[in-house]
Amino acid sequence: MYEAGMDVARINMSHATHEDATRTIGWIKTLNRKVKYPVPILIDTQGPEIRTAKLERPLALRRGAEMVLVPESSNYDGPVPLSLEVQFEGLKGAVSQGDTIFLDNGLINLKVTEYGPAAIRCAVLDDGEIGSRKHVNIPGVRINLPSITPKDREDVTFGLELDVDFIAQSFVRSCEDIAEMRELLNDRNHGIHIVAKIENREGATNIASIAEMADGLMVARGDLGIETDIATLPNLQRQLVRSSFNAGRRCIVATHLLESMVENPIPTRAEVTDVANAIYEGVDAVMLSAETSIGDYPVKAVEQLAEIAMASERFPDLGFAQDLATISDKQNIARSALELAGRIRASGIVVITRRGITADLVTNCGPTDVPIFAFSNLSQVRRRLMLNRGVYSHRTAFSNNPEKTIQTALSVLRQREGLGAEERVVVISDVLAAGPVDAIQLRTVGEVSNK
Repeated sequence: MYEAGMDVARINMSHATHEDATRTIGWIKTLNRKVKYPVPILIDTQGPEIRTAKLERPLALRRGAEMVLVPESSNYDGPVPLSLEVQFEGLKGAVSQGDTIFLDNGLINLKVTEYGPAAIRCAVLDDGEIGSRKHVNIPGVRINLPSITPKDREDVTFGLELDVDFIAQSFVRSCEDIAEMRELLNDRNHGIHIVAKIENREGATNIASIAEMADGLMVARGDLGIETDIATLPNLQRQLVRSSFNAGRRCIVATHLLESMVENPIPTRAEVTDVANAIYEGVDAVMLSAETSIGDYPVKAVEQLAEIAMASERFPDLGFAQDLATISDKQNIARSALELAGRIRASGIVVITRRGITADLVTNCGPTDVPIFAFSNLSQVRRRLMLNRGVYSHRTAFSNNPEKTIQTALSVLRQREGLGAEERVVVISDVLAAGPVDAIQLRTVGEVSNK
């Protein structure tokens, strides 16, 4: 999948055990010692969501049948033969007679006919099969669960111990949820970035304050398409992406990108267009899920996604970067560096950055034809910058002599990126001089200095 174009590896803690995740993370760390660009690891929390229990085999449902939803491991022995175990605590007090419950992102729907303290009796509205650990949604209803569940706390602590790069926080409803996650990370947060998953109406309504608090946003369209009017989902996606640009945050569009490739070797034409539209919107990443976790063609799905992205990047984006709300002096310097690179047809923008902030500022200016080569002396910064659109990151030692740091970067461009000695690059950094001095330089890749 790396060779096919995978840039970031997501581990979904709604399904993975710590043993599963440890094994996968071990594979990725081994890979990162061998490849040109590192693959950062994103831990995706389960969050305050409800799922069906683990099943040995899919449960067949027929329209008109009666069934009950019961707590996991309840050994329900009622008069209705068809029962489905769920995380029942989140449903307590949240449903009433006549409500519709959506299973597996709306593929199967239930109508509540009777609510009881130990079981919820329902009528099945759709034919189909329901498998293990599938989403349970009640649109417009706030689930009676904390924003960070005990399981999330265990999973985040586990991720910290294994040095992951991103925490994708599920079902973020307000900026207070992000603040709670930052408090959980506390002094153990060694550069880990929080990606807020927007999955319901409340999160979408509070998007501006959430974007300000988080490091990135994920438009998680599976639950979002259930929790909101699906007909307006494309408009909502565009609004959320624009909000990420307004706040200068990274943005991921996820779910159902190439869903047909779970079973088929090629995507539908509509899926190709959907992915292209996300690229036109200027997002940093598009994310596969079922296609690469349970699908029959995981590598082909990555290859296809990468091909669509690269083809779509040849066309102008929608210009959301012009809506950046806060324009600081440093942001203006980054924009100037990008404009200079475009005018002189530079072969790249070289960003010397310790914590990745300057690279983020350049990324905030929007998609560009000019590659951004980021150099940091910190491994985790190097990894997490691989999420930034158009950024190719390297780890190099920094010298007290700024010129030596630049020379090291130029040497990497020649040796690892294949740039010729006569090619020109724009260098931007805030660590090339003593004190708070920002610098933009025009350099030739083969330039050698005796300073």
